[in-house]
Amino acid sequence: MVEKILARTAGRDEVRAGENLPCRPDYMIAYDFPGYTDVMFRQMHDDFGITKLAEPERYLVFIDHMLTRGDQREQDVHRVTREWCEFYGIRLHEADGIGHQVMVERGYAAPGNFLIHFDGHISGAGAFNALGWGVRRDLLEGWVKGELFLDIPATTRFELVGEFQPGVDSRDLVHEIIARLGADGCAHQVMEFGGPGARAMKIDHRQALCGMAMFTGAVSAIFEPDDTILERAGQVTEGELAPVWPDPDATYAAVHTIDLSQLRPRVVTPGSARAANTKLADELTGTAVTKAFIGSCASGRIEDIRAAASVLDGRTVAPGVTLNVVPTSKAVHDQAEREGLLDVLRAAGAQIAQSSCDFCFGYQKPLQPEDVCISTGVLNISGRMGSTDAGIYMGSAFTVAASAVSGHINTAAEVTRE
Repeated sequence: MVEKILARTAGRDEVRAGENLPCRPDYMIAYDFPGYTDVMFRQMHDDFGITKLAEPERYLVFIDHMLTRGDQREQDVHRVTREWCEFYGIRLHEADGIGHQVMVERGYAAPGNFLIHFDGHISGAGAFNALGWGVRRDLLEGWVKGELFLDIPATTRFELVGEFQPGVDSRDLVHEIIARLGADGCAHQVMEFGGPGARAMKIDHRQALCGMAMFTGAVSAIFEPDDTILERAGQVTEGELAPVWPDPDATYAAVHTIDLSQLRPRVVTPGSARAANTKLADELTGTAVTKAFIGSCASGRIEDIRAAASVLDGRTVAPGVTLNVVPTSKAVHDQAEREGLLDVLRAAGAQIAQSSCDFCFGYQKPLQPEDVCISTGVLNISGRMGSTDAGIYMGSAFTVAASAVSGHINTAAEVTRE
């Protein structure tokens, strides 16, 4: 599938893994952050003399960081972004939610599309049969030239069978894959998901799985198109869809079959998502926590909020624990409100915050040295959410909610059994 998408963007009938070719993305995306977007705008203008974009509709910028303090520095950062976007005629989405979610809600991550970003979690677009690739510093090449040279990646296929048991979701799946293959098991490749288990997976869980692809060493991830993808994409995408399927004789670097029904809740211990840091949640039962966080570009969608509500309904957050819930976008927040899910969470003692990336990178309510947090965030390296002395564990929304109720790492199955 990836070779077909990149062949189209390279103007070729076909491409093969290992070739280095100029590819023309459908969308080039960034979020405003000091030292990133502002620097690229200045380089475009001052170093390359670009005063007008030939195709401004291919550029997208999101304001989804540094939204929660309301101080002068925040205002200055966003003002600069607004001015540059107005100067170049670039579409700007401000405070609508986390860009990796808003790009889906606005139809940019359509089947068959190719999107680039300096943030690797754009791979979540793969849930919609699109290719999202985090190209880091090379994003400037795309912004300046409208295309960039890429090494065509090989693909590892994951044939998924079965369905998740209650209290298990795709965050447990990605950590299972890391445990099996290691943190470089798909290095410089694309993860391709298909099979009956993939088709049974909810779209939010697909986004979480694809959005965490980088922690296997992969450059991206993508699902085969099915009725779920095509129906959802058709609701938000203008024009005809252009999904891509793998050929029956497609060549893969490796093929792995995973039975979703056999998975158990997993937790990543502090330090990073390396294989050695990924453990069954049962192995960590009793580990005390002081903070719990449900949100981020990977896990703050409606299915995550439903999961948390299913655990918290009729229960309360343990004394000494603070649970913060951040819906991934305004649209998700509004839906959760309409469904009464946020009322359930509030009644349990959870604190609901506006949609942004600020909790995930330690900008809003940063962790203190004595804190131990269980999180659905995307990173748990030292200092990610605040103090370098704080401990961060990562798990699914089910596991985070169960741990918040228990006051220690626990599973949804165990909590609901009590």
